[in-house]
Amino acid sequence: MSKKQQISAKWAKEKQAVRATQVAFDLAEKVQHRIRKQAVQENLTPSDYIRKTLGLKISARPKRLRLSVSLTPDDMLQLAERFGLTADDRIAIKQKAAEALIEHAEYLKHHS
Repeated sequence: MSKKQQISAKWAKEKQAVRATQVAFDLAEKVQHRIRKQAVQENLTPSDYIRKTLGLKISARPKRLRLSVSLTPDDMLQLAERFGLTADDRIAIKQKAAEALIEHAEYLKHHS
């Protein structure tokens, strides 16, 4: 396959991805909680679990499941103060926050 054909094939896939439609489901809180909980138990994202439940294909490549949170500048300042760091040391704040989450997860493991 020539380089031009490879690029064309790549853009065809990109076009297909652009045509995908985001669908949001307005479900009861208990239903959403059950779906999220089951997704976690099956090591899937909620989106992949929904696709599986609806009989759709899911990506075969493993995903790195991550927790994320949006932090405002005020949040960063508050965390910096909590951890005894400067607000511009974002990497150290992230590391300390990760350590706090790990510690919390260990606490939950022993107290749940």
